[in-house]
Amino acid sequence: MRFVSFETAGHTGFGVVKGDAIVDLGTSLGADCPTLGAVLRAGELPRAMELAAAREPSIALDSIRYLPTIPDPEKIICIGINYGNRNEEYKDGAEAPKYPSVFMRTPGSLVGHLQPILNPPESEQLDYEGEIVIVIGKAGRRIAEEHAWRHVAGLSLMNEGSVRDWLRHSKFNVTPGKNFERSGSFGPWLVTADKLDADAALHLTTRVNGELRQDDTTANLIFPFTRLIAYLSSFMRLTPGDIIATGTPTGAGARFDPPKYLRGGDVVEVHVPELGTLRNPIVDEPR
Repeated sequence: MRFVSFETAGHTGFGVVKGDAIVDLGTSLGADCPTLGAVLRAGELPRAMELAAAREPSIALDSIRYLPTIPDPEKIICIGINYGNRNEEYKDGAEAPKYPSVFMRTPGSLVGHLQPILNPPESEQLDYEGEIVIVIGKAGRRIAEEHAWRHVAGLSLMNEGSVRDWLRHSKFNVTPGKNFERSGSFGPWLVTADKLDADAALHLTTRVNGELRQDDTTANLIFPFTRLIAYLSSFMRLTPGDIIATGTPTGAGARFDPPKYLRGGDVVEVHVPELGTLRNPIVDEPR
């Protein structure tokens, strides 16, 4: 199933996409489950799926404003340099890393599908990074790699937007460049794990104004999804609704000569056939 978080006519909710409409589940699971994140934390995703299967949709997709798929995560965990040829881009002679590179984002740095990403006036180097996102569905600590998929609620997509020069303001600190307000996006929806093959290679592409910029598959991940979950849960407890952005392929704008940074009027599309297309316009943010 495809779970979406949305706002329409002053109503904020979540539901399941059927065709070109949504089964609204916003009040169906009680006061303790006002959001999709709350549903996951309450362990109510199976019941939400049952309710959605039995109901007809009532809200047209073209009438909503998409919210980030999980609007209220406890953690947004991001992985850097996780595709083999992405590691080679750094040309430092280094072998593939032994451990993942990990950093965090804030919820306010992300918008939903079709919502404008803001190009900040503080920089000329807003860049795109198409990524596949794991959404945790079952809490765990020190999760064995062979059991990791059991902890996955489903997958989604992210444009893990980066302000490149602000990534280099300090020697070991990428946080500023990864957390400009509304500089990335997350969506359009959560595709539940039961609809996915845990062993299949997913084909990820990113286009800017229709031009193919990134093109790779998860067969080339240095750290596959299950290993990321095992590693992260070794030092932190993963909780339902946590988001893990799994890394971006080669082809980000900074790697072109000259660089191809984003400008107002551009449109970025991140696509995986099994997960859909995350599309966002770029808007220059006024000072």
